[in-house]
Amino acid sequence: MTSAELRRRLIRPGLRAVPTPRTNPFALGYLGLLLGTTLYARFGDPDTVHRLQSVSSTDAHNLLVHPVVSLIGSGLWVAGSVWAPYFWAFLCTVAPLERRAGGVRALGVFGAGHIGATLLSQGVAVASVAGGAAGPDVLDAMDIGVSYGVLASLGGLAGLLPRPGRAVALGAGLALIGHQLLSDPDLVTSVGHPAALLLGVAMWPWLRRGRGPRGPERAWAWKRSTAVAEG
Repeated sequence: MTSAELRRRLIRPGLRAVPTPRTNPFALGYLGLLLGTTLYARFGDPDTVHRLQSVSSTDAHNLLVHPVVSLIGSGLWVAGSVWAPYFWAFLCTVAPLERRAGGVRALGVFGAGHIGATLLSQGVAVASVAGGAAGPDVLDAMDIGVSYGVLASLGGLAGLLPRPGRAVALGAGLALIGHQLLSDPDLVTSVGHPAALLLGVAMWPWLRRGRGPRGPERAWAWKRSTAVAEG
């Protein structure tokens, strides 16, 4: 492989995949926000952090009292105290989805997964408590984080990839869900995670409608088509 072919096949596509503020304002902006709240959760006043996270939790009681605050607030924190895994999660799901579908649609998929999977999983929790299959403590369990949005983004991204990539993306999503079911079979996330992935898959028609390269990708596609025509 010549140096020109190496640049054309590997280096240029790799550089175009690196998130930048121009190509990925939503993904990078959200990651910055999560980094800020993660640092505050680690170094801020513990009582204040606990109160803020408790208000943000999308447990069933909070959803009944202040649904908007809890649905938005829960997406401002990471589950746990480590931010780095979410950097890689956004890099592999939200960022490529945003590059292919645009920031507005990436936000739509992320938000639909976060809200839809939350409401469905908490509805199952309420039904389980009412039917005696779960204890009432499930209705107050802390529920914060962005995993539903990330899994929905992965499901949506799969629909914009060629068949081999689509299988890999969906397989990765199923592997993550399976790992959670085996390691921490929590009722709410056991329902919410697969629901989020399926919500992303359900949005394939919307994501594919009017899809085309944006920003630098559009410029690259135009240059490539021009070069082919001139050649």
